[in-house]
Parts: sequence; structure tokens; C-alpha cells
Amino acid sequence: MSRLVVISNRVSSPSKRAVQAGGLAIAMQAALSEHGGLWMGWSGKSSGARDPGKPIFREEGRVTYALTDLRRADIDEYYAGFANSVLWPLCHYRLDLTDYARKDMAGYFRVNRFFAQQLAPLLKPDDLVWVQDYHLIPMGSELRHIGVKNRIGFFLHIPWPPPDVFFALPVHETIVRGLTAYDLVGFQTQFDADNFASCLEREGIGRVLGDGWFEAYGHRFRVGVFPIGIDTAGFAQLAQNAVRSGSVRKIEESFRNRDLIVGVDRLDYSKGLTHKIEAFDKFIAANSAWQGRATLLQITPKSRSEVLQYATMQRQVAEFAGRVNGQHGTPDWVPIRYVNRSIGQATLAGIYRVARVGLVTPIRDGMNLVAKEYVAAQRSEDPGVLVLSRFAGAARELDGAILVNPYDIEAVANAIARSLSMSMEERRKRWKQMMDHLLKHDISKWCRDFLEALR
Repeated sequence: MSRLVVISNRVSSPSKRAVQAGGLAIAMQAALSEHGGLWMGWSGKSSGARDPGKPIFREEGRVTYALTDLRRADIDEYYAGFANSVLWPLCHYRLDLTDYARKDMAGYFRVNRFFAQQLAPLLKPDDLVWVQDYHLIPMGSELRHIGVKNRIGFFLHIPWPPPDVFFALPVHETIVRGLTAYDLVGFQTQFDADNFASCLEREGIGRVLGDGWFEAYGHRFRVGVFPIGIDTAGFAQLAQNAVRSGSVRKIEESFRNRDLIVGVDRLDYSKGLTHKIEAFDKFIAANSAWQGRATLLQITPKSRSEVLQYATMQRQVAEFAGRVNGQHGTPDWVPIRYVNRSIGQATLAGIYRVARVGLVTPIRDGMNLVAKEYVAAQRSEDPGVLVLSRFAGAARELDGAILVNPYDIEAVANAIARSLSMSMEERRKRWKQMMDHLLKHDISKWCRDFLEALR
């Protein structure tokens, strides 16, 4: 069987990896553990002004990790600059937050070239190369340029916007051209794939061949939809064990006689955190019966603190939560418990299990694995209710959730009230149809489907 080679922006040292909820790290760890292979990417460290040198290799089970540092200028221009100040806001439809600079664009392509040059000598002839996410869009063309003939696939974990949004990027044609160098380009939803196809057609870049196949710049490639999953059965067991072991007993005690609503989001403007807090505020104000009874536990790990917008947002979210607590709180009840750090996965799974409502309301999200983890963690005999943004990719799959428009604050507040009052019979029915889907469409199926299509 061919070896799987994954390249992503960030690869934490396996000995120091902090387990967090959701995201690329958990998905890739599961895929590589099953198939074996090589995972290469940035160590997260800076080499300052000096050349980072050759990658450092670590072994863990069936996976070899190749970790490389980056120069400070590379981090500023490639990561904080073009990737997270241009592509990230653009793909989340936030043109107002894009901060394009030519030097950052040059750094983005320079680092992709550097990664390609580091990876190429490590490849074996039959390796399948799987490039991950928006940081590394040009990776396929850079590998082709230095003679790599392997099958190369790319998967975008975030949304792909429609042409009128994407074409605002000054180098949009160069970015799209980079994707046409792959053998397979995967998206989370059909909406994203359709938007990408529209970009190709509108600019006259590619020709539609049918059945997901395209031709551009003399190269045939395939576009597919592969909604990313989780280790559903494993996460369900983790949640069950967390409660049995007593690791969440203190949490249960602290919420005794109160109904827990949980939100878990990275600190990012795409997550709609201030909208969520406003909706909870409106729910409390409009439902006096729940005052003193319902608490929102919002877990929000810090994210990209080096990007100005994120530091500003951290203060804003804390201020919103403080205002709600100051207005509605009592000596023995804090409406919002705001945790601004990462929580271990086992503890988080236990929190999901005891929460009456999972409040997942991003204003735009490629998939959102937190929504899937919340469903997987529930008790079958007494499950909680998922309130989910219709603008998350997960909304295309989790049809047992209460779908909401996160911009409609009153509608989200009403959805919270409806969730807390929902009958046991309806909760069980909604949960079962979602859980059945997640057990069938788990992380293994996502990996298997993509690699079969790539082969």
C-alpha cells in the first residue's frame, strides 16, 4: 500500500502536542495513525534571521514527523501576512478585513517553495502526497516545478467564496492556477466546489469535462466534495469514560441544579462570538424563568495573537461577557463563564456530555468539528440539543440540529429557549439521526474516500 505523506502549515512536536478539540491536527493524526507515513510542516518556532536548515525528524508509532523552523520574516509575511490577513478573511467573506501587501504575497510563495524543496528529497516514487489547507495552495505547482511526479491532492478545510468575493484578491488568478496543478482538489461542501468551478469558468481558466473533471493549463484534474468527519465512536467512548472516571465531577457539581449551555470556538471573527453572547443575553432577558438556572460556558482558546484583529477581538469578547454578567448576574449565579484557554480533549468530551445545549454559531465555517463532537458525546438515553449556524459546513450534514442564522440575534435566543424546553422524545429522534450519520461518515471514511479518489 502506498505511503501517505501529509504536508500542513503547522505540525506540533508529538511529545509536546496539546490535545485540543476539533481542527486539522486531530483529523490528520487519526488519518496518519491508520495509514502510516510522513507528516511535514512548520514546527511553530522561529529561527530568527538565520536559515532554518534541514527538518528535524521524530517518530511516533507509524508516523514520522518532519518539523522545520521558519525565519521571522517568513512567519510575518507568509503566516501572519498573506495567509491569515488576506486568504483567511477573504475565504470567510470578510473583504473589509483583508490587508493585502505585495511583500506578504512574495513571502507566501517563498515559503511554499521552501517547503517543496524540503519535502521533495523525502518522497518515494509511490507516495501519495496530501497537501492541507489555504496556507499551502501553491505547494502542488512548486512540487511539479522541481520534477515531482507523484499523485498530489489538496484539501481545503475552510470555505471557498464565490467569484465576486474571490476576484477582489489582486493575485486571484495565480492562486487559482496553483490549485489546477493538483490531481485532486477537495472541498468540504458542494457549495464550495461550485464556487471554485464558477471561478474557473468566469475567468476562462478551466474547461468543464463533466463528472467532477476539469482541464486547465493543459492539465486534467478532479474536484470533489469530502466532508471531514471525526473519530465518532472513539469520541463517544472518551466522553463516556470522562464521566465515569469522575474527571468532570467538579464541573457537574458547579452546575448543580443549573442547565449548561456550551460553546467551544477558537478566538476568531469567523466564529461569531459577540453575536453568540448577544443572543444569550437576549435569551436571559426574555426568559425570566431561566435566570439563575441557565449558564453559558464559553471556551475560547486564544488564536493568532500576533495578528492585530485577534488581539482586539480578545478584549471585545471579554468585555461583552463581562457586560452580560454585570447586568444579569447574582451573588450565586454567573450567566457566562468565559474560559480563554485550551481544555484537554477528555475533559471537553465530558463537558459536552453533561451540557443540555451545544451552541455552535459561526458566521462562516468550512465544516466545524465541534458540532460533530458535541453530538458524538451525548447520552443516547438523554441527549442534548445542537443549535447550529446554517453557515457552517456541518449544517449540510447534521439535519437533526436546530439551524439558525447567527446574524438574527433574536432567532438564536429563541432557539436556545426551544432547546432547553424540547421534549425527550424529540431530542432522542434528532440526536439519533445525526449520530447514525456521524458513525457512518467518520474520519476514516473521509480519509479513505479522498485517498481512493486520489489514487
